[in-house]
Amino acid sequence: MKISNRMMAMQASPIRRLVPFADAARKRGIKVYGLNVGQPDIETPPEFMDAIRNAEIKVLAYANSKGDPQLVKATSDYYKRIGLPYEPEDIIITNGGSEALMWAFIAVADVDEDILVPEPFYTNYRSFAAPYAVNIKPLTTYAENGFALPSEAEIVSKLTDKTRAIALSNPGNPTGVVYTREEVEMLAKIAKEHDLFIIADEVYREFTYEGLKATSFGEMTDILDRVIIVDSVSKRFSACGARIGSLATKNKELPEQILKLGQSRLCAPTLEMIGSTALYQLDPSYFDPIRERYQNRRDVLCDGLAAIDGVLCKKPMGAFYAIAKLPVKNAEDFAKWMLTDFNDNNETVMVAPVENFYQTPGMGVDEVRVAYVLKTDDLKRAVEILDKALKVYPDRV
Repeated sequence: MKISNRMMAMQASPIRRLVPFADAARKRGIKVYGLNVGQPDIETPPEFMDAIRNAEIKVLAYANSKGDPQLVKATSDYYKRIGLPYEPEDIIITNGGSEALMWAFIAVADVDEDILVPEPFYTNYRSFAAPYAVNIKPLTTYAENGFALPSEAEIVSKLTDKTRAIALSNPGNPTGVVYTREEVEMLAKIAKEHDLFIIADEVYREFTYEGLKATSFGEMTDILDRVIIVDSVSKRFSACGARIGSLATKNKELPEQILKLGQSRLCAPTLEMIGSTALYQLDPSYFDPIRERYQNRRDVLCDGLAAIDGVLCKKPMGAFYAIAKLPVKNAEDFAKWMLTDFNDNNETVMVAPVENFYQTPGMGVDEVRVAYVLKTDDLKRAVEILDKALKVYPDRV
């Protein structure tokens, strides 16, 4: 029996690959501080479950393949509140942002065509592209300059006759970078001049710090027919398990064509769409204390890591991730060792190795992604454990 090449080409998630080692550590009585996954501990707004409880449903039927009309309208209203021009007819509700990204990749690129992505990137972009034989082509960015985009000339030099789109997250995962308006406008110019789509993953839009605001590609009014906006309630409202996302575009042909994919999977989950409608109806002030909380956590974690001998960790300006460069030969080996061989008073830390967030071989070997999604006392303790671990790690450089 032969398994398909498409399936074999997919990688296991580097974020979740170490989970069996963490589970084994917990069975041994070790407390594991999980900095590896972007699972917020912020309480999901009660309005989500209240809306589901109060729904008068006698038959839990299939929903509209485009999405429940009330959620579509609530999503459109949310966009208009933040100055983006998306009408209900521009929006399709998806099973999480993941499905929206997968559909966008399928919609803009054929077999053996390319999507240019700044690296390091959310590792599942590769998983979304691989089953459809779409190529992810990297545009390397570097920790030393805050993962800023390269020059226009360098980006253009990466384009070929097979390039169909530029995809990126802003604010960024795993870097926490927030691209400047000038960078967003530069990519818009490149897309227009070279006939490309922009797939803009903006699921962390609200999480920017020190007064900074993320510039949405939905503000680039001269290329809106080339822009596909991906969103999700997962991180925005701490509702990861709801699996409700959306895809929005002003391109008149794309929604009609992408809806074919929506019809093939029938619909997004009805109850979760009811709950998510209530989330998008929340007052924008909902985000203010959460943003402040994440900024405090960022400061605790990044300041603590930067104070460790040999660690490079610059403060990100968005999302809730940071990349730390460690004084080790191989960060994945170190992350595994932390779970199998090291503990401090029966406590250890789990991080996400970054090598597989890069497409370019050899990049990120000594880097980890850390998520500041735990309370500050836990983050302080995690930093203390990492400091002690690095002092005794046998493969330190």
